[in-house]
Amino acid sequence: MLENKSMKQFKETLEEMNEVDVANFISELPQRKIAMVFRLLSKTKSAEVFANLEVEEQSHIIESITDKELGEIIEELYLDDAVDLLEELPANVVKRVMRTATSETRNLINQYLQYSENSAGSIMTAEYVDLKKYMNVREAFARIRRIGEDKETIYTCFVVSSDRRLEGVVTVRDMLLSEEDAIIGDIMDSNVIHAKTTDDREYVADLCSDYDLLAVPIVDLEGRLVGIVTVDDVIDVLQEEITEDFDKMAGITPSDKPYSRAGVVDIWKSRTPWLMFLMISATFTSMIINRFEGALAACVALTGFIPMLMGTGGNSGSQSSTAVIRSLSLGDTEPHDIFKVIWKEIRVAALCGLTLACVNFAKMFLIDRLVLGNTGVTFPVALTVCITLFFVVIFAKAVGSTLPLAAEKIGIDPAVMASPLISTITDAVSLLVYFVIANAVLHI
Repeated sequence: MLENKSMKQFKETLEEMNEVDVANFISELPQRKIAMVFRLLSKTKSAEVFANLEVEEQSHIIESITDKELGEIIEELYLDDAVDLLEELPANVVKRVMRTATSETRNLINQYLQYSENSAGSIMTAEYVDLKKYMNVREAFARIRRIGEDKETIYTCFVVSSDRRLEGVVTVRDMLLSEEDAIIGDIMDSNVIHAKTTDDREYVADLCSDYDLLAVPIVDLEGRLVGIVTVDDVIDVLQEEITEDFDKMAGITPSDKPYSRAGVVDIWKSRTPWLMFLMISATFTSMIINRFEGALAACVALTGFIPMLMGTGGNSGSQSSTAVIRSLSLGDTEPHDIFKVIWKEIRVAALCGLTLACVNFAKMFLIDRLVLGNTGVTFPVALTVCITLFFVVIFAKAVGSTLPLAAEKIGIDPAVMASPLISTITDAVSLLVYFVIANAVLHI
């Protein structure tokens, strides 16, 4: 329709589409057409679409429209979306956006921008329905109809006192199933699950998950209701936190940009620090090999099994660290459970190590010696490798389960203590154990 210049039909189709689909469509357009297509949208639709666009498209649209059009978009946006927008945009664009907003919106945005980046206050919105406990159901519905159009959610309503202290919560379902003359104070739930503006946003996400909430009320330090966090914002938080954890576990500095939009230089900057650290830390491994160079010369067959031992140790540690990090993020495990976790992992490691050692012993004789013709594989050599394998697995799993718990205890993100760091530690220890056992068994 756009290519055929069927603009009337094109505009009608855009209005019928979901705003997310329209945003995806606009993102795929050549830059010269983005502003033109965006201008075809109605005022309400354009604000909804704008909130779902990436920062690059938002910046381009802002530069292409008038101050009047920009002001209308900002006023139509939910407050939390407007705050998120300003946190991402370049400083010169932010100045223009703030200049076009009304003084009331500007004051609210400035207030929200003062909250720390990962706090509940930074992701909340002020668009919620508030009721009084002396209202009856009929009066409550009348208020919802009057103010609900611009609210982010009307299903969950919050009961506040005259000084805006949070007193209860009531849902539309509760009111629909009650008589019209029923008093809100009688049907509301006064035991309200809530969070403070200073609480971590992950805590709010946990509340939503644990209590199956569609919206979490956010109060200030004096107990006054100042905003809510809705489930769609919680999903965004969870996605960001999971992405951040994945990056850290892979040894990558977390970035705000998705992979598809990150430049080569940005990716280089995020990956190089960890790679440099791991490369330099491998010096310890080289030092150990050099220290026992004579032992390797005396029994060359030992050399071929070093990669297997180091790889198995790293993999074993990664299994434990991944399981413990996930358990910590779900609240299933706490730092004070460290001894219980270590005891469990040691028992698991003993079983895994014994199984791997037995299988490897058979493999060394059946494949390495008989099939591949490696005559250096003798019973003492196989015994040395398998005993080492057993202890390496136990050590790696103990370290892999301990480091994330220790990190959580001292306030460091447990995801940092993941595969790269654990592999580096187990590599060095694997070699030390290997040569100590080789010296004891083979007398080299």
